[in-house]
Amino acid sequence: MNTDVIEVLASGDLALLGRVPTASNLTLACRVSVGDDDFMCVYKPIRGEAPLWDFPDGHLAGREVASYLISDALGWDLVPETVLRDDGPADVDLGPGMVQRWIHVPDETTGPDPVDLVPVDDVAEHQMAVLQAYDEDGRLVALVHEDRPELLRLAVFDVVVNNADRKGGHVLVDDDDRLYGIDHGICLHTENKLRTVLWGWSGQPVPADLAADLRELTERLDDPDDVLTVRLASLITDEEIAAVARRARALGDDGVLPFPPSQRAIPWPPF
Repeated sequence: MNTDVIEVLASGDLALLGRVPTASNLTLACRVSVGDDDFMCVYKPIRGEAPLWDFPDGHLAGREVASYLISDALGWDLVPETVLRDDGPADVDLGPGMVQRWIHVPDETTGPDPVDLVPVDDVAEHQMAVLQAYDEDGRLVALVHEDRPELLRLAVFDVVVNNADRKGGHVLVDDDDRLYGIDHGICLHTENKLRTVLWGWSGQPVPADLAADLRELTERLDDPDDVLTVRLASLITDEEIAAVARRARALGDDGVLPFPPSQRAIPWPPF
């Protein structure tokens, strides 16, 4: 956990920059500052969330923060620093919401996209094909993702938090080639709702180092007095915390990554 970033996000002054038009729920780009510390962030007010009948408990902002806490507890640094705060920018304060450090993606990159659509004959050795389909011009293309350790870690993380919406656009690589996952509002349900574009490792064993991290996470979640469990209990239900522990335990105990279900395995649209 980057304590300095967390403190700035939680207590800094927010200044509105604009709205993110592609987001399904109200998402505002802001700057947050405390003294000389100043950086971009995302503010998602609870008031701007569209209600979901199958996620009746709590709010999406809380699930985003809970997902960050789980990533941080695992030591995987996959989710940008995220906090829940009571206020937004002074000029358009929409009340409590999630605030998350902005991940800057360079306008031009020399490397491949972590998730992409490519002609079926152009799938590279470092890419794993997930499915084939026809594009709007009738060409046969493949949905692919990179075969890189950080992305495998994210695929395991998505199983643990039961991510129902891992789109390609929710996987970001910053200026330093660090990979992040964002948009975890519809995660952590007790029922299996895993929908992701990262199915390339289906049926493969969870790497030993990741399995060890998952077993440590399970021990913490089994302890009702652990600070992680206490913090999660303010964000999601006890049943949802228990479900996270079950999924982590299954993957940590000689588990394998699941195969996609027969229906609704990939979010729509995938990007």
